[in-house]
Amino acid sequence: MKLVFLDKKTIGEDMDFSQFARLGEVVGYDFTAPKEAPERVADADIVIVNKVPINRQTIHNARNLKLVCVTATGTDNLDKDYLAERGIEWRNAAGYSTESVAQHTFAMLFYLLEHLRYYDDYVKKGDYINDVMFTHFVKTFPQLTGKTWGIIGLGAIGRRVAEIARLFGARIVYYSASGAPAQEGYRQVDLETLLQTSDIVSVHAPLNQYTDGLMNQKAFALMQPHALFLNLGRGQIVVEEALAEALNEGKIAAAGLDVLCREPMAADSPLLRVKEKDRLLITPHIGWASVEARTNLMNIVAEHIRTFCGSPKHPGT
Repeated sequence: MKLVFLDKKTIGEDMDFSQFARLGEVVGYDFTAPKEAPERVADADIVIVNKVPINRQTIHNARNLKLVCVTATGTDNLDKDYLAERGIEWRNAAGYSTESVAQHTFAMLFYLLEHLRYYDDYVKKGDYINDVMFTHFVKTFPQLTGKTWGIIGLGAIGRRVAEIARLFGARIVYYSASGAPAQEGYRQVDLETLLQTSDIVSVHAPLNQYTDGLMNQKAFALMQPHALFLNLGRGQIVVEEALAEALNEGKIAAAGLDVLCREPMAADSPLLRVKEKDRLLITPHIGWASVEARTNLMNIVAEHIRTFCGSPKHPGT
């Protein structure tokens, strides 16, 4: 059994891959361009992939391929119709990063809400040394208690964010872009109501026909001027030109993004034209990537392979 990792480095060089060696011959490539994929998968039985497109062009000559494992929850890079045509099965890794993404959501929120960049700079520049008062609150901030938090996409991550926000005393409303029935214990509202009434709006939805471009110029215009916006779902859910405009025109107070329409970031991204830099926080798609989450991811993928091959679970994995 030959296992081929096409973009191994996207999982992290600090991860332990030894359990895969017990499942078969392992070949790993740090990165793979689509044009390189056909040769690299030619004799693979199982392909493990993160972002490399898996379609007719990339795996047409993979004569032994039986299973594709995605080291992510999203499967936008898979041509599922072609895989079905070939009788090739696929597995993704759902739920591995719920705690990590929820944690990063609050890290971004408090960084923006409490103006931590400003206060860190204030101290490190030496201004606090010569101040006349023990405290300094030029940049005021509110408590989360009593605020309304609107969640777009109430899946596992969205529910975890809601649970934590409730511990801080926030009220939760949510919007389901697909129109799914209301979830017990949560108040479901339409998008317009959510945007108009929420002090914080966070996105935890997948990219699909319902969410592509959902947060556009019209959507940001509905939000309150003091509101914070966070996207930890998929970059294409946000029209970045519209977000930059909303920040520059004061339609919202601040935004935090862990995902972008193009990753790595495009040199001509409209987000680079946001005038007040401290009102926009961008992290390079790291919310999913805690050590524990990536370890969990590796275990899930290995278990998928063991189950598919009918192998017993190895002790300690």
